[in-house]
Amino acid sequence: MWQNSPLPRERFGLRFLTSAEWNPVTRQFGALPFLFGTLLTSFIALLLAVPVSLGIAIFLAELAPAWLRQPLGFVVELLAAVPSVVYGLWGLYVFVPTLVKPFGQLLNATLGFVPLFEGPVFGPSRLAAALVLTIMILPTISAVSRDVLRAIPPAQREAALALGATRWEMISQVLLPYGASGILGAVILGLGRALGETIAVTMVIGNNLDLTASLLHPGYTMASLIANEFSEATYDLYVQSLIQIGFVLFALTLLLNLIARLLVWRVARRAPAEARA
Repeated sequence: MWQNSPLPRERFGLRFLTSAEWNPVTRQFGALPFLFGTLLTSFIALLLAVPVSLGIAIFLAELAPAWLRQPLGFVVELLAAVPSVVYGLWGLYVFVPTLVKPFGQLLNATLGFVPLFEGPVFGPSRLAAALVLTIMILPTISAVSRDVLRAIPPAQREAALALGATRWEMISQVLLPYGASGILGAVILGLGRALGETIAVTMVIGNNLDLTASLLHPGYTMASLIANEFSEATYDLYVQSLIQIGFVLFALTLLLNLIARLLVWRVARRAPAEARA
């Protein structure tokens, strides 16, 4: 990708990452709106998905009765295998008009003074993309976190309960810290899917060049831009600018994953020391 996109680097340099102008007619290209949209929707999706996913994982691993654990776990794993286009179609024709738009109107009516919820309210929007991404990454984080919790030796549970801990104290003070590195790895997998998701996001985000902070406005992500415009690129600078967007997405994903792996390594190092203490 780097070798196939020299023209935008030569013409725009670092301004390619800081410019908000994307105009194929005047041959001006900047990645900032798409970079912002990608980070915003992925961050909101993680913010919503991680607590719910952990709750599902804890229920499946520690609290669910035996007759419910296996079928419910199967349903969670099945949701992870649903194709992206199915999520996109469901989001566009069912989720957005029946839930996202009324919810956005409620947020705008009650919290419209906050930049995140400024109007006008659209159906397809960054909020719709973030909520669909939340649903898409929930099964991945839940299934991996459940497996992490189930892999913790039973002796850890028994020791905590023998010392008089309640079941919730055993889960929150023993199991979650013990499996923190694995759970963080599950979050990394969810983040990777959120950053790179293309079809479902393209169908519900609205695909509009909007750099405002509002979640209720249509927007763009880097992946949705490439999906929408690559077939329409008619000259070399346009094509190479889209390739450069792909390279930026790759570099962003790699950087965030390296940071996350560093966090996993630090958490994994700290856990044995705390266990010995």
